[in-house]
Amino acid sequence: MTKKITTAGIFTAMAIGLAFFERLIPIDFGIPGIKLGLANIVTVTSLFILGPLYSIVIQIARVILSTLLFGSPAGLIYSLSGGLLSVAAMVLILKIPRPVFSIISISVVGAVFHNIGQILAASFVVMNLNLAFYLPVLMITGVITGLFVGFVSKYLVTGLDRSGAFRITDVNARKRL
Repeated sequence: MTKKITTAGIFTAMAIGLAFFERLIPIDFGIPGIKLGLANIVTVTSLFILGPLYSIVIQIARVILSTLLFGSPAGLIYSLSGGLLSVAAMVLILKIPRPVFSIISISVVGAVFHNIGQILAASFVVMNLNLAFYLPVLMITGVITGLFVGFVSKYLVTGLDRSGAFRITDVNARKRL
């Protein structure tokens, strides 16, 4: 229990660091709101290493602390809605008894649902459902960034499991690597 709580704290700090680092990368995709989602590497990794509850807590803590450190109140609404919907979708898929989805496809689903959550929040805030027309573009970029995050997460989870530092105890999670 103490190891998991300590690891969750370290993972939260890593996620905040990656979110800050991503803000420093001078990449402009030409489309507002699109980014790599480096902090999601920690979310996907924690889902397999620590489990769903810790992943949700890490996601909430990361969003709130990142917003307090270098964000805006509006960003909190979008990040929290996207982040929570993303983790919820990944947890539901992970709970499917047969391992139909790999860690990479779970990451892609998480990225896509993150974008859906943000569009839903933005549509609610501005009271305009026309923002849904932006969703296909976000879906495509979500798949691309989700693949990147998934491959990195797979490498991290496999490495941590093989090193003996952390063991994946969930049989369904182990089959998804």
